[in-house]
Amino acid sequence: SGEPEVKILSSLTNCYINFFLNIHFNSEFIAEESNEKFWQFLETVKELTIYQKGVSEHSYYDLLLKKAGQFLSNLQINLLKFSLSLRAFSPTIQMFRQIAALEPPPKGCNAFVVIHGKSTCKTNEIKKLLMSAQSRPKPYLFKGDHKFPVLKEPAVVVILYAEVGTKDFATFHNVLSEKAQKGEFVYILRHFVKKRSTEKMYLSGYGVELAIKSTEYKAMDESQVEGTRNRTEEEDNKDSEVQGFLFDTLTENHPDLKDNLKELKKYLIESSDNTEPLKLWELKDISLQAASQILSAPVYNALRVMKDIAQNFPVKARYNLFL
Repeated sequence: SGEPEVKILSSLTNCYINFFLNIHFNSEFIAEESNEKFWQFLETVKELTIYQKGVSEHSYYDLLLKKAGQFLSNLQINLLKFSLSLRAFSPTIQMFRQIAALEPPPKGCNAFVVIHGKSTCKTNEIKKLLMSAQSRPKPYLFKGDHKFPVLKEPAVVVILYAEVGTKDFATFHNVLSEKAQKGEFVYILRHFVKKRSTEKMYLSGYGVELAIKSTEYKAMDESQVEGTRNRTEEEDNKDSEVQGFLFDTLTENHPDLKDNLKELKKYLIESSDNTEPLKLWELKDISLQAASQILSAPVYNALRVMKDIAQNFPVKARYNLFL
Protein backbone atom coordinates (compact mmCIF):
# COMPACT_ATOMS: atom_id res chain seq x y z
CA SER A 1 0.00 0.00 0.00
CA GLY A 2 3.06 2.26 0.11
CA GLU A 3 2.64 3.08 3.79
CA PRO A 4 5.84 2.92 5.88
CA GLU A 5 6.20 -0.04 8.24
CA VAL A 6 6.01 0.90 11.90
CA LYS A 7 7.79 -1.17 14.54
CA ILE A 8 6.76 -0.86 18.18
CA LEU A 9 9.43 -1.66 20.75
CA SER A 10 8.76 -1.59 24.47
CA SER A 11 10.28 -2.78 27.71
CA LEU A 12 8.72 -3.68 31.04
CA THR A 13 10.05 -2.85 34.47
CA ASN A 14 8.74 -4.24 37.72
CA CYS A 15 7.68 -2.36 40.83
CA TYR A 16 9.62 -4.62 43.16
CA ILE A 17 12.70 -3.70 45.13
CA ASN A 18 16.11 -4.59 43.78
CA PHE A 19 17.00 -7.42 46.14
CA PHE A 20 19.32 -9.29 43.82
CA LEU A 21 22.20 -8.95 46.27
CA ASN A 22 20.04 -8.76 49.38
CA ILE A 23 20.01 -11.22 52.24
CA HIS A 24 16.23 -11.36 52.17
CA PHE A 25 16.21 -13.37 48.96
CA ASN A 26 18.55 -15.96 50.41
CA SER A 27 16.61 -16.19 53.66
CA GLU A 28 13.28 -16.68 51.87
CA PHE A 29 14.77 -19.48 49.78
CA ILE A 30 16.10 -21.20 52.91
CA ALA A 31 12.75 -20.69 54.66
CA GLU A 32 11.10 -22.87 52.03
CA GLU A 33 13.48 -25.65 53.02
CA SER A 34 13.12 -25.35 56.79
CA ASN A 35 11.97 -22.80 59.35
CA GLU A 36 14.75 -23.87 61.72
CA LYS A 37 17.39 -23.36 59.02
CA PHE A 38 15.90 -19.95 58.29
CA TRP A 39 16.53 -18.73 61.84
CA GLN A 40 19.95 -20.38 61.95
CA PHE A 41 20.85 -18.55 58.75
CA LEU A 42 19.73 -15.24 60.28
CA GLU A 43 22.07 -15.81 63.22
CA THR A 44 25.03 -16.06 60.84
CA VAL A 45 24.13 -12.96 58.80
CA LYS A 46 22.42 -10.68 61.33
CA GLU A 47 25.12 -8.00 60.89
CA LEU A 48 26.47 -9.01 57.50
CA THR A 49 25.72 -5.71 55.74
CA ILE A 50 28.73 -4.12 57.42
CA TYR A 51 30.87 -6.15 55.00
CA GLN A 52 29.00 -4.72 52.01
CA LYS A 53 30.83 -1.42 52.23
CA GLY A 54 34.13 -1.31 50.42
CA VAL A 55 33.63 -4.56 48.47
CA SER A 56 32.33 -5.18 44.98
CA GLU A 57 28.81 -6.46 44.37
CA HIS A 58 30.23 -9.71 43.04
CA SER A 59 32.27 -10.26 46.20
CA TYR A 60 29.25 -9.57 48.39
CA TYR A 61 27.17 -11.91 46.24
CA ASP A 62 29.75 -14.69 46.71
CA LEU A 63 29.76 -14.03 50.45
CA LEU A 64 25.99 -14.46 50.64
CA LEU A 65 26.17 -17.72 48.71
CA LYS A 66 28.93 -18.94 51.01
CA LYS A 67 26.79 -18.20 54.06
CA ALA A 68 23.78 -19.91 52.50
CA GLY A 69 25.95 -22.89 51.57
CA GLN A 70 26.21 -23.78 55.26
CA PHE A 71 22.55 -24.83 55.15
CA LEU A 72 22.08 -25.91 51.52
CA SER A 73 23.43 -28.64 49.28
CA ASN A 74 25.29 -27.94 46.04
CA LEU A 75 22.14 -28.62 44.05
CA GLN A 76 20.14 -26.24 46.23
CA ILE A 77 22.80 -23.56 45.79
CA ASN A 78 22.35 -23.83 42.02
CA LEU A 79 18.60 -23.48 42.47
CA LEU A 80 19.20 -20.45 44.70
CA LYS A 81 21.29 -18.80 41.98
CA PHE A 82 18.51 -19.46 39.49
CA SER A 83 15.86 -17.98 41.79
CA LEU A 84 18.06 -14.92 42.35
CA SER A 85 18.37 -14.36 38.61
CA LEU A 86 14.59 -14.57 38.25
CA ARG A 87 14.00 -12.43 41.37
CA ALA A 88 11.51 -15.09 42.39
CA PHE A 89 11.00 -13.72 45.90
CA SER A 90 10.48 -10.07 44.96
CA PRO A 91 6.69 -10.38 45.39
CA THR A 92 7.17 -11.83 48.89
CA ILE A 93 9.46 -9.00 49.97
CA GLN A 94 7.11 -6.45 48.43
CA MET A 95 4.20 -8.01 50.33
CA PHE A 96 5.99 -7.53 53.67
CA ARG A 97 6.78 -3.93 52.75
CA GLN A 98 3.13 -3.19 52.00
CA ILE A 99 2.06 -4.80 55.27
CA ALA A 100 4.55 -2.61 57.12
CA ALA A 101 3.13 0.48 55.40
CA LEU A 102 -0.27 -0.30 56.94
CA GLU A 103 1.06 -0.13 60.51
CA PRO A 104 2.49 2.58 59.74
CA PRO A 105 6.23 2.67 60.62
CA PRO A 106 7.30 5.24 63.25
CA LYS A 107 9.10 8.24 61.77
CA GLY A 108 12.85 7.99 61.58
CA CYS A 109 12.96 4.27 62.39
CA ASN A 110 14.89 1.79 60.27
CA ALA A 111 13.46 -1.08 62.32
CA PHE A 112 10.50 -1.30 64.70
CA VAL A 113 8.29 -3.74 66.57
CA VAL A 114 4.50 -3.88 66.72
CA ILE A 115 2.88 -5.35 69.84
CA HIS A 116 -0.87 -5.76 69.42
CA GLY A 117 -1.30 -2.54 67.48
CA LYS A 118 1.29 -0.44 69.35
CA SER A 119 4.67 0.20 67.73
CA THR A 120 8.08 1.37 68.86
CA CYS A 121 11.63 1.49 67.53
CA LYS A 122 13.25 1.44 70.97
CA THR A 123 14.09 -1.82 72.70
CA ASN A 124 13.65 -0.29 76.17
CA GLU A 125 9.96 0.38 75.45
CA ILE A 126 9.12 -3.24 74.64
CA LYS A 127 8.54 -4.20 78.27
CA LYS A 128 6.04 -1.37 78.74
CA LEU A 129 4.03 -2.37 75.66
CA LEU A 130 4.02 -6.02 76.74
CA MET A 131 2.32 -5.18 80.03
CA SER A 132 -0.82 -3.89 78.32
CA ALA A 133 -0.68 -6.12 75.23
CA GLN A 134 -3.36 -8.62 76.26
CA SER A 135 -5.93 -5.83 76.60
CA ARG A 136 -5.61 -5.23 72.85
CA PRO A 137 -6.63 -7.63 70.04
CA LYS A 138 -4.02 -10.01 68.65
CA PRO A 139 -2.66 -9.22 65.17
CA TYR A 140 -3.54 -11.31 62.14
CA LEU A 141 -0.71 -13.58 61.06
CA PHE A 142 -0.12 -14.45 57.42
CA LYS A 143 0.97 -17.74 55.94
CA GLY A 144 4.35 -16.33 54.89
CA ASP A 145 5.20 -14.92 58.33
CA HIS A 146 8.39 -16.23 59.93
CA LYS A 147 7.74 -17.49 63.45
CA PHE A 148 10.59 -18.01 65.87
CA PRO A 149 10.58 -21.70 66.88
CA VAL A 150 9.50 -22.29 70.50
CA LEU A 151 7.97 -25.24 72.31
CA LYS A 152 5.00 -23.31 73.70
CA GLU A 153 3.26 -20.31 72.15
CA PRO A 154 2.20 -17.54 74.57
CA ALA A 155 -0.80 -15.29 73.99
CA VAL A 156 1.19 -12.16 73.16
CA VAL A 157 2.57 -11.65 69.64
CA VAL A 158 5.50 -9.35 68.85
CA ILE A 159 6.17 -8.54 65.19
CA LEU A 160 9.56 -7.20 64.14
CA TYR A 161 9.89 -5.20 60.92
CA ALA A 162 13.57 -4.91 60.02
CA GLU A 163 16.14 -5.37 57.28
CA VAL A 164 18.06 -8.54 57.97
CA GLY A 165 21.81 -8.03 58.23
CA THR A 166 21.70 -4.50 59.63
CA LYS A 167 22.78 -3.36 63.07
CA ASP A 168 19.20 -2.37 63.97
CA PHE A 169 17.98 -5.86 63.14
CA ALA A 170 20.72 -7.47 65.23
CA THR A 171 19.84 -5.28 68.23
CA PHE A 172 16.15 -6.16 68.12
CA HIS A 173 16.73 -9.80 67.22
CA ASN A 174 19.03 -10.44 70.18
CA VAL A 175 16.46 -9.05 72.61
CA LEU A 176 13.38 -10.65 71.05
CA SER A 177 14.88 -14.10 70.49
CA GLU A 178 16.06 -14.28 74.10
CA LYS A 179 12.64 -13.32 75.48
CA ALA A 180 10.84 -15.62 73.02
CA GLN A 181 12.91 -18.58 74.20
CA LYS A 182 11.80 -17.78 77.75
CA GLY A 183 8.18 -18.01 76.62
CA GLU A 184 7.26 -14.35 77.11
CA PHE A 185 5.73 -13.90 73.63
CA VAL A 186 5.59 -15.17 70.05
CA TYR A 187 8.30 -13.60 67.91
CA ILE A 188 7.37 -12.89 64.26
CA LEU A 189 9.75 -11.43 61.67
CA ARG A 190 8.68 -9.50 58.58
CA HIS A 191 11.18 -8.03 56.13
CA PHE A 192 11.24 -4.26 56.00
CA VAL A 193 13.45 -1.87 54.03
CA LYS A 194 13.00 1.80 54.70
CA LYS A 195 15.00 3.09 51.74
CA ARG A 196 13.98 1.56 48.45
CA SER A 197 16.37 1.36 45.54
CA THR A 198 15.62 3.82 42.75
CA GLU A 199 17.12 1.48 40.16
CA LYS A 200 14.53 -0.01 37.83
CA MET A 201 14.70 -3.74 37.32
CA TYR A 202 13.86 -5.12 33.89
CA LEU A 203 11.65 -8.17 33.79
CA SER A 204 13.38 -11.28 32.49
CA GLY A 205 11.72 -14.18 30.77
CA TYR A 206 8.60 -12.34 29.69
CA GLY A 207 7.44 -11.53 26.18
CA VAL A 208 4.60 -9.34 25.00
CA GLU A 209 3.11 -9.52 21.53
CA LEU A 210 0.61 -7.16 19.98
CA ALA A 211 -1.46 -9.22 17.53
CA ILE A 212 -3.93 -7.48 15.21
CA LYS A 213 -6.41 -9.76 13.49
CA SER A 214 -9.31 -9.21 11.15
CA THR A 215 -12.78 -9.44 12.69
CA GLU A 216 -14.54 -9.43 9.33
CA TYR A 217 -17.34 -11.98 9.05
CA LYS A 218 -17.42 -14.09 5.90
CA ALA A 219 -20.52 -15.86 4.59
CA MET A 220 -20.25 -19.57 3.84
CA ASP A 221 -22.76 -22.09 2.51
CA GLU A 222 -22.95 -24.67 5.31
CA SER A 223 -24.94 -27.13 3.21
CA GLN A 224 -22.08 -27.54 0.74
CA VAL A 225 -19.56 -27.95 3.55
CA GLU A 226 -21.73 -30.57 5.25
CA GLY A 227 -22.21 -32.47 2.01
CA THR A 228 -18.48 -32.52 1.35
CA ARG A 229 -17.83 -33.74 4.90
CA ASN A 230 -20.35 -36.58 4.55
CA ARG A 231 -18.87 -37.70 1.23
CA THR A 232 -15.38 -37.68 2.74
CA GLU A 233 -16.51 -39.77 5.69
CA GLU A 234 -18.21 -42.27 3.40
CA GLU A 235 -15.08 -42.62 1.28
CA ASP A 236 -12.88 -43.05 4.35
CA ASN A 237 -15.18 -45.72 5.76
CA LYS A 238 -14.84 -47.84 2.61
CA ASP A 239 -12.44 -50.70 3.15
CA SER A 240 -10.98 -52.62 0.28
CA GLU A 241 -11.61 -55.88 2.10
CA VAL A 242 -12.17 -57.45 5.52
CA GLN A 243 -11.17 -61.09 5.85
CA GLY A 244 -11.49 -61.51 2.08
CA PHE A 245 -14.84 -59.74 1.64
CA LEU A 246 -14.96 -56.63 -0.58
CA PHE A 247 -17.75 -54.82 1.23
CA ASP A 248 -17.72 -51.74 -1.00
CA THR A 249 -18.33 -53.94 -4.05
CA LEU A 250 -20.96 -56.02 -2.25
CA THR A 251 -22.79 -52.89 -1.15
CA GLU A 252 -22.86 -51.52 -4.70
CA ASN A 253 -24.16 -54.81 -6.12
CA HIS A 254 -26.69 -55.42 -3.33
CA PRO A 255 -27.87 -52.06 -1.98
CA ASP A 256 -30.93 -53.72 -0.41
CA LEU A 257 -28.59 -55.70 1.87
CA LYS A 258 -26.60 -52.67 2.98
CA ASP A 259 -27.58 -52.98 6.67
CA ASN A 260 -26.92 -56.73 6.74
CA LEU A 261 -23.53 -56.27 5.11
CA LYS A 262 -22.69 -53.58 7.62
CA GLU A 263 -23.50 -55.95 10.50
CA LEU A 264 -21.43 -58.72 8.90
CA LYS A 265 -18.49 -56.39 8.46
CA LYS A 266 -18.74 -55.31 12.09
CA TYR A 267 -18.91 -58.93 13.24
CA LEU A 268 -15.86 -59.94 11.21
CA ILE A 269 -13.81 -57.04 12.57
CA GLU A 270 -14.82 -57.73 16.18
CA SER A 271 -14.29 -61.47 15.87
CA SER A 272 -10.76 -60.88 14.66
CA ASP A 273 -9.74 -58.97 17.79
CA ASN A 274 -8.77 -62.08 19.76
CA THR A 275 -5.95 -63.21 17.52
CA GLU A 276 -3.27 -65.63 18.59
CA PRO A 277 0.44 -64.87 18.21
CA LEU A 278 1.65 -65.40 14.67
CA LYS A 279 3.94 -68.29 13.85
CA LEU A 280 7.41 -67.66 12.53
CA TRP A 281 6.54 -68.91 9.06
CA GLU A 282 3.55 -66.55 8.96
CA LEU A 283 5.86 -63.58 9.41
CA LYS A 284 8.10 -64.49 6.47
CA ASP A 285 8.26 -61.66 3.92
CA ILE A 286 5.11 -60.18 5.47
CA SER A 287 6.34 -56.59 5.09
CA LEU A 288 7.14 -57.18 1.42
CA GLN A 289 3.69 -58.66 0.86
CA ALA A 290 2.02 -55.65 2.48
CA ALA A 291 4.09 -53.19 0.46
CA SER A 292 3.42 -55.15 -2.74
CA GLN A 293 -0.34 -55.01 -2.22
CA ILE A 294 -0.25 -51.25 -1.60
CA LEU A 295 1.88 -50.60 -4.70
CA SER A 296 -0.27 -52.84 -6.89
CA ALA A 297 -3.47 -51.02 -5.91
CA PRO A 298 -4.79 -48.25 -8.18
CA VAL A 299 -3.37 -44.81 -7.43
CA TYR A 300 -6.71 -43.43 -6.26
CA ASN A 301 -7.14 -46.39 -3.88
CA ALA A 302 -3.57 -46.76 -2.52
CA LEU A 303 -4.10 -44.74 0.66
CA ARG A 304 -7.28 -46.63 1.47
CA VAL A 305 -5.50 -49.97 1.03
CA MET A 306 -2.63 -48.85 3.26
CA LYS A 307 -5.11 -47.69 5.92
CA ASP A 308 -6.93 -51.04 5.82
CA ILE A 309 -3.68 -53.00 6.12
CA ALA A 310 -2.49 -50.87 9.04
CA GLN A 311 -5.77 -51.24 10.93
CA ASN A 312 -6.26 -54.96 10.23
CA PHE A 313 -2.67 -56.12 9.97
CA PRO A 314 -2.89 -59.17 12.31
CA VAL A 315 -6.00 -60.51 10.57
CA LYS A 316 -4.56 -60.10 7.09
CA ALA A 317 -1.35 -61.78 8.17
CA ARG A 318 -3.27 -64.62 9.83
CA TYR A 319 -5.37 -65.42 6.78
CA ASN A 320 -2.65 -64.54 4.27
CA LEU A 321 -4.83 -61.84 2.71
CA PHE A 322 -1.89 -59.97 1.24
CA LEU A 323 -1.90 -62.26 -1.78
